[in-house]
Amino acid sequence: MIIVTGAGGELGRAVVEQLLERVPAQRIGVSVRDPERARGFMDRGVRVRRGDFADPASLAHAFEGAAKVLVVSTDATGEAAVRHHRTAVEAAVEAGAGHVLYTSHMGANPSSPFPPMPDHAATEVALRDCGVAFTALRNGFYATSAVMLLGAAARTGELVAPEDGPVAWTAHADLAEAAALALTGEDLDGVTPALTGSEALDMAGVAGIASRLTGRPVRRVVVSDADYRAGLVAHGLPEPTADLLVGLFAASRQGRFAPADPTLGRLLGRPTIPLADVLRPALTGAR
Repeated sequence: MIIVTGAGGELGRAVVEQLLERVPAQRIGVSVRDPERARGFMDRGVRVRRGDFADPASLAHAFEGAAKVLVVSTDATGEAAVRHHRTAVEAAVEAGAGHVLYTSHMGANPSSPFPPMPDHAATEVALRDCGVAFTALRNGFYATSAVMLLGAAARTGELVAPEDGPVAWTAHADLAEAAALALTGEDLDGVTPALTGSEALDMAGVAGIASRLTGRPVRRVVVSDADYRAGLVAHGLPEPTADLLVGLFAASRQGRFAPADPTLGRLLGRPTIPLADVLRPALTGAR
């Protein structure tokens, strides 16, 4: 059985949808903290069980009968995130899985100033040491994050952010398909190359796309890290989240989310989804 964790989230849910196009529903299990969020999959014949990375006993039940387990990274950071990931990897091995896969990141590095990246690097160490076949899917930066970083720029005409560097923005749909391929036989062992979209764009490039899509000019405005952080906090963002976003820009300045890599397009056998296609619904309402 193929087990997917985090199936209540955007990536995990998309992976399960891709799997349903490739294997019978009876061969798929999902592990979710709240089974109600996956009831739709249950109705389609997928096995749905509660699994919480903070509760190893629940994972033993959720992973029962697993041949492969995809551990989708949590939205936490720091020691808690690494501990939860390690718990999930260990539970997969104890359940008898012969292959453990993890949604890592192209920027995984213990020295990265972007907090999730050291967590991914530490989880990759746990994978290497787990004793069974493993795959660290080094996903490109989610293109949906560009929507969040744009914020109200289409309305105000200014995209205000610190100095940055190019980012290989990558669509969830492409990464979900790649994960499904890895789970159903595609030979992706060990740490993969960066799985990214076809172009790396900085925030000026993102502003340019927003201008073209809306027909209104969006100007890129560079501010200091300190001023950006202060503005986020003043608008009610928690300080740890503000620090995380400042770290994102610091890491991009160091080139940690570039360049774009052709591996994902070759794996999918088609062009990857461009950033403009991800931004269009948010900026224009088009579907």
